[in-house]
Amino acid sequence: MTINRYDPFRDLRSLQDEVNRLFTGNVGRASDDEGIARGSWHPSVDIYENKEQIVLEAELPGMNRDDFDLSIENNVVTLRGERRFEKKDDTDNYHRVERAYGSFTRSFTLPNTVTADGASADYRDGVLRVTIPKREETKARRIEVKGETEAPKTIETKANAAKS
Repeated sequence: MTINRYDPFRDLRSLQDEVNRLFTGNVGRASDDEGIARGSWHPSVDIYENKEQIVLEAELPGMNRDDFDLSIENNVVTLRGERRFEKKDDTDNYHRVERAYGSFTRSFTLPNTVTADGASADYRDGVLRVTIPKREETKARRIEVKGETEAPKTIETKANAAKS
């Protein structure tokens, strides 16, 4: 059985995303003659960390490497791109189009514990995986503590995030 954490602010963030979308010019699900949603799509992203790095994984199904751009500037990772609707044949008559298409921009602020130097990205099977290494001074270390009567004892420490 998996444990799902309750996030009381999830609905509030969703509402904020919708309001932000209104002010960026992508109003609702504007569609053209074929009923294709434009400007309302953004890729799903997972961000996690381990002892060595922070990893960002974005789902970009059906996109080619040339369809998106990735940058890191001032500790902000920005992913921009566009998923285009490509009609296979002019005689095709779509009855329903549920997949969203359009331009997107996703930005994520990185903590001060990472460095853009050494960052790498890999795109396979519709998933973009960005790996950003942590700074050496922020990685956990082991400290050996010696006592008068006991054998040496090792304590594992964690570095605190630097305050800016």
